[in-house]
Amino acid sequence: MDLSSINYLAVFVAALSSFAIGGVWYSPILFSKAWMKENGFTDEEMKNANMGKIFGGSFLLALVISFNLAAFLGPEADFAFGIFAGLAAGLGWVAASLGIIYLFERRSMKLFLINAGYQVVTYVIIGSILGVWK
Repeated sequence: MDLSSINYLAVFVAALSSFAIGGVWYSPILFSKAWMKENGFTDEEMKNANMGKIFGGSFLLALVISFNLAAFLGPEADFAFGIFAGLAAGLGWVAASLGIIYLFERRSMKLFLINAGYQVVTYVIIGSILGVWK
């Protein structure tokens, strides 16, 4: 893989998209209350979280995800393949891996569906951005 064929601006924007998706997904509009309940988080714990560490670390990891998917897609990818690859990676690798962990940790199906659903949607969007933006 020739790393010079990767569109680094697209990788950056794709990583940012995960924050837009997460901002809606884990908001009161969708799953915030259920996610907090399933994790046993209180409003006080959420207010006292180290958001710099959480968001900074999350963005670095989103960059890794986006870069990795860009390298996997290759320079000939298009929108359709980007969506397919994002769906395959999100569902077949990420959600399935989370499922294994959740089974051993005896975490709820509801929490799995919330978190795995976010990952699948995010991977599809990242894949579509990288597939279409050369």
